[in-house]
Amino acid sequence: MKILLYNPDNGVTRNFMPHLWMFLLQSLTPAGHEVVLIDGNAQPMDEAGIARFVREENIGLVGIGAMTRMIAKAYRMADAVRAAGVPVVMGGPHVTEMADEALGRDGGPRHTDAVALGEADETWPSIVNDAVRGELKDVYAPVDAAGKERKPSLQDYPSIPWDAIDLRQFNLIPKIFHPFLKNVGEGWGTFRIVPVESGRGCPYGCEFCTVTGFFGDAIRFRTNESVVSELLLLKARAKSEGGQIAVFFIDDNFAINVKRTKSLLRDIIAAGAQVHWVAQISANLLRDEELVDLIAASGGKWVFIGMESIDPANLKDVNKGFNKPGEYGTVLERLAQRNVYAITSFIFGMDNDTPGVAARTLEQVRTWPPGLPIFGLLTPLPATPLYKRLEAAGRLTRPKHWQEFIPFFMAHTPLKMTIPEAHAEVNYGWEHSYSPDAIAKAVDSIADQPLGNRINIFLAHLCFRGIYFPMLGKWAWLKMIAQNRETIFKLMKEGFGGGRGSLSRSAEPATSYAETMAP
Repeated sequence: MKILLYNPDNGVTRNFMPHLWMFLLQSLTPAGHEVVLIDGNAQPMDEAGIARFVREENIGLVGIGAMTRMIAKAYRMADAVRAAGVPVVMGGPHVTEMADEALGRDGGPRHTDAVALGEADETWPSIVNDAVRGELKDVYAPVDAAGKERKPSLQDYPSIPWDAIDLRQFNLIPKIFHPFLKNVGEGWGTFRIVPVESGRGCPYGCEFCTVTGFFGDAIRFRTNESVVSELLLLKARAKSEGGQIAVFFIDDNFAINVKRTKSLLRDIIAAGAQVHWVAQISANLLRDEELVDLIAASGGKWVFIGMESIDPANLKDVNKGFNKPGEYGTVLERLAQRNVYAITSFIFGMDNDTPGVAARTLEQVRTWPPGLPIFGLLTPLPATPLYKRLEAAGRLTRPKHWQEFIPFFMAHTPLKMTIPEAHAEVNYGWEHSYSPDAIAKAVDSIADQPLGNRINIFLAHLCFRGIYFPMLGKWAWLKMIAQNRETIFKLMKEGFGGGRGSLSRSAEPATSYAETMAP
């Protein structure tokens, strides 16, 4: 049987990295089946396109995974596939919590033939075998003999054949740049960010987050050897292709067990498996100087930190009081001293926010080393404690906001500002952080560092700018280049002028990640 695994886009933004679930399920598929992967963020496709594809390619089963912001598109694509006579199974955090919605048991239309609840590592082979027999069940859940949910161990992790997988659709370098970049430094014509997980689960239970509900609060880890082997495979592929590959550790909190993380990073260094990598780590865990040393030595370039707010009252409200805004600057300086920079996320529309919160936040951000601030609105995702609290208080304005996805648009009424005021705060944050002037200041703030570091900062800003200002075509990219021409010319002049800052001596690929805070 030929199987399509499809990940939808949300129709507005584009992700900068493929989703791991597709590659993982491909590796877990029973022998004898062909698996095709399509990520809608890399290969845009509409309903007619996917229906035509499954017919022409003789697809026998389609698996669709989606988070809440993508679910409306996922349902439309699933409807088109089923209308073409091909069965669909859906999974992911949203479907796990809203299985009745996907199956049409809540009074709405049915969108899928089957749902996979929770982590599908163990249930996927059964789904495939049942599909072959034409006997798909409505619901597949990872449970033990007593009916209790079972979380898969990661100790016997499947081998993902990164050396053989076709990754052409995930090249981050726009085609318009290929003729200019292919001869500028080794591998600048291709650059990919590859998802790797070393563990699952998070014990923190932040009120707005779906992670603890989906993966649980018990942390499970892969063996160090398994992770190191995967990095070595990716590193070898990059070398053989003359390209660049960076890794995003998609763990919900990469350093949640600091002792274990240090052990893994030491093994990466000892094996020579360093690649440039990005990971999500809480600010409170970055107080550890040795950990930060190991992050830098093992190839860490960017750390995603969910700061959420500079107001301690807000953090307490959402069960994230372990964040201490007073130490944010110290943590970021500690990273920057080792040439590691931060992607700092902020949420506006929290209960203690008032008009002007974006300006107050940026006033703090500008005192820190240059990084990548990103901004979103507090969003009540289904089944989270936040959703339940707002629903009980009668504050939801769009109880099923996911059925009509609107980026950066609130689904509840804030306490101390209006919905339009909250929208204005997000707009202010993005515009004042990613304007040509703001990007130029970020690059100039590290003028004493090698050119490669400044190129890293510049390109990362351009990529993250695309979260709020999507650059989905040639003209959008050309406009962006024109707006930032002064900074580009300055970097090019130094790069091609030779000396300490020349590209041949110091250029490094930028790493970036937009998925976590995409609207």
